[in-house]
Amino acid sequence: MSKEIIKYHYFRLNKPYGYLSQFTGEASDLLLGSLYNFPKDVYSIGRLDKDSEGLLLLTNDNKFKNTLLDPSYDKQKTYLVQVEGDITPQALGELEAGTIFISHKGKKHRVKSALCKRVENPDVEERKPPIRVRKSIPTSWIELTITEGKNRQVRKMTAAVGHPTLRLIRIAFDSFTLDNLAPGEVREIKPINR
Repeated sequence: MSKEIIKYHYFRLNKPYGYLSQFTGEASDLLLGSLYNFPKDVYSIGRLDKDSEGLLLLTNDNKFKNTLLDPSYDKQKTYLVQVEGDITPQALGELEAGTIFISHKGKKHRVKSALCKRVENPDVEERKPPIRVRKSIPTSWIELTITEGKNRQVRKMTAAVGHPTLRLIRIAFDSFTLDNLAPGEVREIKPINR
């Protein structure tokens, strides 16, 4: 009996705000299938929540997916984050230190150390709809790189240091980057060496 040959597919997507990182949902949900005609057996590698934007990888290659998601590999995920307030060097240091505790599945979880820096005037498109702006409170942008992927981790981390997240854009996942993908744009990635 011959073994069936599977054709593997790999995609990069700039997930727009408001979309779910899935193909099925309620009639009112914005889903990935409306952005591109993906093969039926392709799924996202990890998730970005509905309110988050940016790089989403999709594949039907489970070995590749597991390599990126397995916590023991410490794969980096980098985000541009717009936060409320004028972020201080102390808050940046706290985000890097690995001393923040967040709630995860009903338990306290101490996050791993991260990389964090302030970013002045990042080159990002205006979000549709735009974020809520309060004239009396400034905002700041940071670049935050983590190796974990707990549910809403970045949002919980910035809130823990007193700077709630207003906008979250993933710009890199391991060696894959957002590059110049426009919101909603999809590009097939060349096959990965297995």
